[in-house]
Amino acid sequence: MKRMTTAELRGYQRICDDDGMVLTVACDQRGGIRKLLAHEPERQKAITDAMLGDVKADVVRHLAAHAPGVLLDPVCALPRVVEEGALSRSTALIVGLDASGYDEDEAGHWRSRLATGIDAARARRLGAEAGKIMVYLRADRPEACTHNLAILRHCIEDFAAEDMLLVVEFLTHPLRGEAPEAYREAMPALVEGAARLCLDLGAKLLKIPYPGSRAACEAVTKVAGAVPWAVLSAGVDHAAFMPQVETALAAGASGVIAGRSLWKDCVFLDRARTREALVAKAVPRLREIKSALARHARPRAAA
Repeated sequence: MKRMTTAELRGYQRICDDDGMVLTVACDQRGGIRKLLAHEPERQKAITDAMLGDVKADVVRHLAAHAPGVLLDPVCALPRVVEEGALSRSTALIVGLDASGYDEDEAGHWRSRLATGIDAARARRLGAEAGKIMVYLRADRPEACTHNLAILRHCIEDFAAEDMLLVVEFLTHPLRGEAPEAYREAMPALVEGAARLCLDLGAKLLKIPYPGSRAACEAVTKVAGAVPWAVLSAGVDHAAFMPQVETALAAGASGVIAGRSLWKDCVFLDRARTREALVAKAVPRLREIKSALARHARPRAAA
């Protein structure tokens, strides 16, 4: 496992709180936000990138300003939030590299996609301290991973050449015809296996789904070694996410990168309503995560 360079470590420090714990608000989703703003497919199609940019600017201004870092996309949010002054100068910026959605191959394996025109150099020009790539992985099916691991390898090498921190995120997915119960039972092994794949390619910071239990989190921590990992919310409600946060942190996670659990019921096409909900609901939720991080803060050697 490679250590972070000085520049990468500085980027990592910028997305951490004063105790050295990762805390970032994720708002790089596009299709998912459209579904929150409108239920009908036709209404979703009518929501433009500029309208999504309005939502993201409000999340940045009224929620992410209270966090060390924010994760945004280069399609709707950037460079707008920087040029308009919505992004606080004290909030570090991570740029998402993945395109919205996925493709499927003949066997039903999910194939990740990269956003057009974004790489490490472009991310730096957008003002970012780091990038983020998300790929879908089924570590138990090597044939399902070839395409996505190639994307991951490319991004890791690109950011290493630019001497810039890359957050490596993976999600698992059910196979075609796989029973929900079987998928849930496989989750701990799928997460641990995917973490190994990412680490083998040189990942230096992982953003991963909750693997299901404290024992599963401890297994990830053991596999990761000196590489820090942050737990993501995967769209669950805040009340469901907080026990996961507590368990993950107690088992060695180095922080939280949370999106929809914070703001999914706080975004609307009516910007005044969005601002009110973010202040009333999302900011208190972020404070709860901050309190959990403070309870579990611990000294950690440089990654």
